[in-house]
Amino acid sequence: MRPIHPLDLDQEPRADYLEKVTGTAIYASDVQVPGMLHGKILRSNVPHARIKKIDVNAALAMPGVVAVLTGEDLARLPGTVKSWGLSLRDRPVIAHDKVRYVGDPVAAVAATDEATAEDALEAIVVEYEPLPYVTSAQEALAPGAPLVHEQMEPLKDYYFRGECTPVAGTNQFQHWTYEQGNVDQAFQGDVRVFEDTFSFPMVFHYAMEPHVCVAHWRQDSLEIWSGGQTPTAIQRVCSETLGIPLSRVRVHSPYVGGGFGGKASVKIDPLVAALSWKARAPVRVCLSISESMLTCRRLDAEITLRTAVDTNGRIVAKSVRAVLNGGAYADTGPAIAVKAAIRAIGPYHIPNLRLEAIGVYTNTVPGAAFRSIGGPQAVWATESQMDIIAAALGLDPVEFRLQNIADKGQSVKKDLRPLDVDMRHSLRMALKALKELPEGKHAGRRGIGVAVGATDPGIVPVGGAIVRLRADGSVNISANTVEIGQGNRGVLRAIAARVLEQPLKAIFVAEPDTMQAPYDWGTGASRSTVIIGLAVQRACEDIVQQAKALAAQVLGGDPESYSLVTGAIRGPDGELPLVELFRRHNGLVAGEFLGVGRIDPSTNNDDFRRPPLFWETGAGAFEIGLDEETGAIRVLRASGAADLGHVLNHKAAEGQDEGAMMMALGHTLSEEYVYADGQVINGTLFDYKVPSIEDLPSYVATTLIESGDGPGPFGARGGGEGGILPVAPAVANALFQGWGVRIKQLPLTPERVWRALQEQREATASRQSQKR
Repeated sequence: MRPIHPLDLDQEPRADYLEKVTGTAIYASDVQVPGMLHGKILRSNVPHARIKKIDVNAALAMPGVVAVLTGEDLARLPGTVKSWGLSLRDRPVIAHDKVRYVGDPVAAVAATDEATAEDALEAIVVEYEPLPYVTSAQEALAPGAPLVHEQMEPLKDYYFRGECTPVAGTNQFQHWTYEQGNVDQAFQGDVRVFEDTFSFPMVFHYAMEPHVCVAHWRQDSLEIWSGGQTPTAIQRVCSETLGIPLSRVRVHSPYVGGGFGGKASVKIDPLVAALSWKARAPVRVCLSISESMLTCRRLDAEITLRTAVDTNGRIVAKSVRAVLNGGAYADTGPAIAVKAAIRAIGPYHIPNLRLEAIGVYTNTVPGAAFRSIGGPQAVWATESQMDIIAAALGLDPVEFRLQNIADKGQSVKKDLRPLDVDMRHSLRMALKALKELPEGKHAGRRGIGVAVGATDPGIVPVGGAIVRLRADGSVNISANTVEIGQGNRGVLRAIAARVLEQPLKAIFVAEPDTMQAPYDWGTGASRSTVIIGLAVQRACEDIVQQAKALAAQVLGGDPESYSLVTGAIRGPDGELPLVELFRRHNGLVAGEFLGVGRIDPSTNNDDFRRPPLFWETGAGAFEIGLDEETGAIRVLRASGAADLGHVLNHKAAEGQDEGAMMMALGHTLSEEYVYADGQVINGTLFDYKVPSIEDLPSYVATTLIESGDGPGPFGARGGGEGGILPVAPAVANALFQGWGVRIKQLPLTPERVWRALQEQREATASRQSQKR
C-alpha cells in the first residue's frame, strides 16, 4: 500500500460536485414514478384536542382526488402496528382520536396534481374538542398538568441502545440519573459552589431540501424513494405498519439536500406509504419549508449546573439537571436528554458527579436529533459557567480550563471510554489560529471568548459494505450510508483507492438501496467514515488477498510477492492486466473480485462494544464587536480546532467544521421558534431568522489535528459535529470579557443584549449614586 497522502482526494473533486453545480444531480424531491399521484397533508390547527369528526366527502367528490387517508384507516392497515417510535411507540401513522400539537397530520390527500390535492384539503371538515395544552417543559412538569400521552409504551433497545424510563401519570418520557463519587461530601468541603441555570431555544434544522418521500405500494411489496438519513429504519417501520416482509420493502436514498439529524430515524415515510396503500398507486409528498418546521426541531433545554471548586482552582464536584422539551412525540428525545446531561460534564476530569436528565412531552413540534444531539445545549451551559467561575475566582478563563481538562487517556465518566483526544492542545491551537488571523478594520471595542466541548457519539457499530473490483480495474462500492452533503461517497472512494491501488476516477459509489447494499444502522452521529469506511476498507483488503491468491495460483509463487497496481497485478515477473489474469483462470475475458466488509460490536476484539467508539470534540475562540446602541453582535474572527485522527479529505473536513460553526451562529444570535397561544408564530422563511452571508465572520480559521489514533480507516475519527459545540458559549464569553454583560439565555438577540446593557448601566449608575 502506498503512503497515505491527505491531498489524494483533493486532486480530483468529489464525484457529486459536477452533478450538483450543473443541476443534474437527482435528489429525492426530483424522483418521478409512472402513474405517480401527489399528496398533501392536512394538519391540526389546535395544539391539543380530541377529534370528534372528520368529513372527507366533499374532498373525495372533487375531480382528480383519488384517496383521503385519516385515522379511521389505521384499523384497516395490514401491518401489526399502527404507531411507531424509537424509544417509545407513541406516534400514530396519522392522528387518531386526538391531536397533540399544531401541525399534527390529521388527513392526507392523494390527487392527480398538487393543486387539486391542496384544494381538497380546504374541503375537509374537522371537528375538535379542545383540551388544555402545555407549551414549555415547566408547564408540562407542573402538578396537575394535562397529559400529552395518557399511556407510554417503551421499546427496549429498539433503535437506540439503552432504556427509556418514562414516569407513568406524568409528561416525563425520560427520567435518568447517574452518580459517581460522593457528591454531597464534596459540596460540603472547603470549596466555593456556583449554581447557574441556562436556557437553550427550539431551533429548526433548515435543510435546503424539505422532507420528501415517494412511496409505491403493491399487493406484496413496497418501494420508497426517501429523503431520509436512515433507510433501514424507514424500511423496518414501513414493514411493520403495512405488513410487508423486510425483503419486500425497498428503500432508495438519492442525494439528500441536507439533513443535520432532522431526517434521521423516521419522519413522514410511514404516512406516505399508507397513503399509497389507500390510493393503490405511487404517491409523492414533498413538504414546504414551513411544513418541515412543523415536522421536527432541536429540543429546547433548561440546564442547571451546581459546581464545586477547591482552593487550588480544581473542580471537585458537579451536579447537572437537564430538562429538555421533547414536544408532542418522543422521537430521539430520550437519548438526547441523557446525552445533554453527560455532555454537560465537558472534557473535564471531575471525580464527583451527579447527573439527572428529564425529557418532557409538550404540545409543540416534536423534538428530534440535530447535529451533536444534546451537545450544543450542554456545552452552552457548561462553558458559560466555566467563565463565570473563572471571573469570580480571579482566574484566566483559558488557564482555568487547562487546569481542569482531563488528560488524554483519563476518565471523564467512569463507565465511558477514557478521553482519547488532547483537548489542551486543541484549545491552544484554536487560540493560536485566532491570533494569526488578520485583525480587520473594526475600530471599536472587541471581546474574545473561548469554549471547548467533548461529546460521546451514540454510535451503533453495525454496518456493512460490498466492493467489486472488475476485470478492467474499475471498482463498485455498495453501502447504505446516505449522501446528505457531507461527502461520504467521496470518502469511500478515497479509502478504496488507497487499499486497492486504483485511481479515483475508476471508483464508483452506488446510490444506497436496501435491496442491494448490506444493512447499515443509519447516517448520523458522525459514524459514516468510521463504520462504513472501515467496512469498505475491510472489503477492499479481502479483495487484495483474493487477487494475491489467484495470482499465485495462476502464475505460481508466494501470494505475498504480488500486489495490485492500476488495472493489473504485479509480481516477480512484472505486471499482468487483471483481465488477462481472469482469462487464464476462467477461460473467459471476464470476472471480478468481490469483497464484503462487516462491522459489529465484536470488531477489534469486542472493543467496539465500549462507548463511545471515539470522542468527538471541538475547541473554539471567537472575537466579537458590539453595536452598543442596538445590541447587535458582530463576530469578527472565528477559529476552531478538532482532532479528526486522520483526515481523508481536507477540503470537505474543513467545510464540515466551518459549516457547523456557521450553523451555530443561528442559535447563538437569532434562531428560535416563537410560540404564542400554542402555535408557532414565526414558522416561515420570512419570520424565522437564520444567518445570512452578511452575518459570517470576516475571518475564519479551522485547524484539523491528525493524531492518527482514531478507530476508523487509517486512524480516522468522525467529524462535522464538534465545530457546533463551542460557538454559543464562546460568543457569550466574549460579550462578558469585552462588556461585562453575562446572558444565560439564547439567542443573543440585539434586543436581549441591549436590555442587558441597559440593566448594567442602570446598576452602575445606582452604585455610583449610593457612593455619593
